[in-house]
Amino acid sequence: MRIAATADLHFTPARFGPLHEQLNRVRDEADVFVIAGDLTNYGRPEEMEPLVNVLVRIRLPTIIVLGNHDYESSQDRELMRMLTQEGIKVLDGSAYERDGVGFAGTKGFVGGFGRGVLTAFGEPEIKSFVRASIDETLKLERAMSQLRTEKRVVILHYSPIRATVEGEAPEIYPFLGTSRLAEVIDRQGADLVLHGHAHNGRCDGRTPAGIPVHNVAITLLQAQNPAAAYRIFDL
Repeated sequence: MRIAATADLHFTPARFGPLHEQLNRVRDEADVFVIAGDLTNYGRPEEMEPLVNVLVRIRLPTIIVLGNHDYESSQDRELMRMLTQEGIKVLDGSAYERDGVGFAGTKGFVGGFGRGVLTAFGEPEIKSFVRASIDETLKLERAMSQLRTEKRVVILHYSPIRATVEGEAPEIYPFLGTSRLAEVIDRQGADLVLHGHAHNGRCDGRTPAGIPVHNVAITLLQAQNPAAAYRIFDL
């Protein structure tokens, strides 16, 4: 299977023409299209509607997780409805299997990496924050446990490892992901992990167990090739 992947489109109606042109080739180059969150700028249905039109015209199976920007206006359920009614798969602690490849996805959350992971100690506000991170980790575990395929792909918005956020300001690393997600991935097993969110991070890294992790934020892809809107992976 050839998987085309991107993230952080932050779509606005003004980008309709350029993005449609950039994505025109994807159906000739891939079997599946993955978007790892931040489809919109402010999570508004009027932003999502023209993007859905672009995705439908691609005529390629499309799998998505939402990102933090897609939650900004508290209309995430409506955005999911708009996508799913057009046949686009939205993963939110859920799984999808196609042609012998399993996809498990959730948004993920923040919290830091390695020894710097924030723990649920102290004020109630800290405990609530950590609870949100753990809840997303449990959603990923539930999604991965549903897969029965030999080949497995994980789709997140936030990063599960530090390596693919390096390049951002070190002060914001804890807000770009959490290694709690990597613990689940290594325990359950996967062939490929895709995420976005860290616009100025690195493209490639690995979990502690050696599973490949790729940051597919469109800003990173276009820093290497201004015409690129996605990256192709062979699985």
